[in-house]
Amino acid sequence: MSKVTLIGTRLAEEGVEFVYGGESAACEGCPYRGQCLNLAEGHRYRVTGVRDNTQRLECAVHDDGVRAVEVEPAGMTANVPSNAAYAGSTASLAGSCPYTECPSHEYCEPAGADFDAEYRIEEVLGDPPHDYCMLERDLTLVEFAPGDGE
Repeated sequence: MSKVTLIGTRLAEEGVEFVYGGESAACEGCPYRGQCLNLAEGHRYRVTGVRDNTQRLECAVHDDGVRAVEVEPAGMTANVPSNAAYAGSTASLAGSCPYTECPSHEYCEPAGADFDAEYRIEEVLGDPPHDYCMLERDLTLVEFAPGDGE
């Protein structure tokens, strides 16, 4: 189900995904707090629509102001241990990885994911982008289902 919120105008484009970071100290006293601070901190969202005929509002956090958009919780692509990679099952991430130059790093440590959480696998995508895991992990690339965003 979509939710209306305010986000920075640079992000206000259909299809853009972001992880909601929560309230900033600069939000204190803002008259738009109720419209901005209505998402779940640390959750991943996708912009599904930009509200037409809305104005850009000044914002102490976003230098170019904010706009009204519709968002929905978004799934994420991630690497999980291969023995847990079944559509419909739940899995957690294998753990942190110091090899930031690896083509799979963004999937081993996806933005908005929690290493202690379990996620429902919506689809098994197959082999990860790397040829060899430096941590010798046997990984499979999957698509996690969107969270509830609440």
